[in-house]
Amino acid sequence: MTRGNQRELARLKNLKKQQAGKNKKEGDPTKRQESDAEIMRQKQAKAAEKKAAEAAAAGKK
Repeated sequence: MTRGNQRELARLKNLKKQQAGKNKKEGDPTKRQESDAEIMRQKQAKAAEKKAAEAAAAGKK
């Protein structure tokens, strides 16, 4: 009644399959793109403000 390592290989294959499914993003792709774009705009604005503040501080020295 032994099956060798077939059961273990099947378990590992199923585990990889389940993990691959978790990596996919769910939901409407256009909404996700819009929200990602908004996040990037906010990050860019924050970086621009920081750069401007650093330039103003460097100009005072």
